[in-house]
Amino acid sequence: MAAAPLSPPSSDDIFRYRYQHGTNLGSIFVLERWLTGSMYVDAIPGDAELDAINANLTTYGPDTTRAKWEAHWNNALSADDLNWLVNIAHANMLRLPIGWFTLGPAYCTGTAFDGAPAQVYVNAWAAVRTLVQRCHDVGIGVLIDLHALPGGANPDIHSGTSSGVAGLWENAANLNLASSCLVFIANEINTMPGVVGLQFCNEAVTGAAALGMFDWYGSTTWQVNQVNKTVPVYISDAWALGAAIPFMKNMNPTTAGALNPMIIDTHRYYCFSDADKALSPQQILATIPTELNEMDGMDGNVFNGGAACVLVGEYSCVLDPSTWAKTTTDQVTPLKQQFGTVQCQRWQSRAGGCSFWTYKMDWMDGGDWGFKQQTESGDIAAPPMMSLAVTDINARVSSADAQAQGLHDTALSGHTSYWNSTAPGQTFEFFRYDQGWWNGWSDARTFFLARTTGLVPGGGGGSGGVDKIGFLDLWVRKRMFETGNTQSQAGFGWEWEQGCRKGVGDFEGVVGV
Repeated sequence: MAAAPLSPPSSDDIFRYRYQHGTNLGSIFVLERWLTGSMYVDAIPGDAELDAINANLTTYGPDTTRAKWEAHWNNALSADDLNWLVNIAHANMLRLPIGWFTLGPAYCTGTAFDGAPAQVYVNAWAAVRTLVQRCHDVGIGVLIDLHALPGGANPDIHSGTSSGVAGLWENAANLNLASSCLVFIANEINTMPGVVGLQFCNEAVTGAAALGMFDWYGSTTWQVNQVNKTVPVYISDAWALGAAIPFMKNMNPTTAGALNPMIIDTHRYYCFSDADKALSPQQILATIPTELNEMDGMDGNVFNGGAACVLVGEYSCVLDPSTWAKTTTDQVTPLKQQFGTVQCQRWQSRAGGCSFWTYKMDWMDGGDWGFKQQTESGDIAAPPMMSLAVTDINARVSSADAQAQGLHDTALSGHTSYWNSTAPGQTFEFFRYDQGWWNGWSDARTFFLARTTGLVPGGGGGSGGVDKIGFLDLWVRKRMFETGNTQSQAGFGWEWEQGCRKGVGDFEGVVGV
């Protein structure tokens, strides 16, 4: 039986659900002195965005300060940068940290940025929209990350101020303002092609779950859904992935009334904690293949358990000097290579994507913090599929097309014979597996060819590259709703899910991604 009538994946679908390989664009809309010290005034202390604004306002006045900030935003990505990201790094995503102040003076009222600082940001949101459009036009999606929230989701300077406290949580005014910011952005995203998602906050402080974090995530998702029902929402795990997964799964059910797809943003660093500093490079390397194992047994069964997907939103190739001191000098270069390679392998096999911290700094190419330096050294790399030549792409699809019917028949036969022998005499709806297989195969094929066919920019002129479904649980969930195979629609929807996953897997196996 042919697949049930189903609209093919859209351009937005490809941007949002494909495997994401990219980098952060830190210290552009949310400054950090260690990255872009040139935006600060040497004689005036303070490492946060507000410190830089106040120092410049005091030293140079409002007009010069605003012009300096606008130039920083508008020059963040040159045409050469975009070309490098697409053709050398093979990136298809940027994570873009912004602050509540980025939305302009109206959102600064009653906050630390009220008054003269707020006026610096009158054109900031327009600069974000322009940057997103320029990225879209070359095939790079953007995750808009509300990195700095009023009061601070964490006490660090990348929350916009040097307050040293996480004043967002348990503060109704700050939480309400943060939600209003996210609703505004979500509504704007309706007319911003290429936005892959909206992140509610960055690095929620350890213990935020006990401060009402999940309640706020839930209520804000509902508010976002009133203005934008499709954009994926990303949540910080507050450094506790295992505790966040059940909440995410409950927010990604296959029942009526489900809200926006939700993804956990989790960060992985190996240079900050005392425990990591006590380890050798080899010991740290040995831990990486088991990272994200909190996901084991939590994904792969959307029909019964809801969808579970993660993004490694920040990682680097930095180890503490005390770690490097535990090895010999001649081992440093090969160990650095292994460190980046093993991380990429793990993120590519277990997450829906990863974004390196970070791309731009005054001291390019950034050393072990630099996406450019680590990419050009070969320490980190995109999946090989992202640099496939067009001729190779077409040949692989032709081969797959010729094998499709046979693979389908083998899969369907295996499914029916298994259940007929396992549960003889019981009723099943094998047509759902049949349809699911074709739906999955067709969708995987569309993702694979999206650049070549022009469904998304970035594959023209023979530059090639392909995509695959990265957030598979959420894609399966989306298609379950669209085909009438959710738990609330069909008791045997699990057969459709198994067929869909098999169809995706069979296609990807044939084309080698």
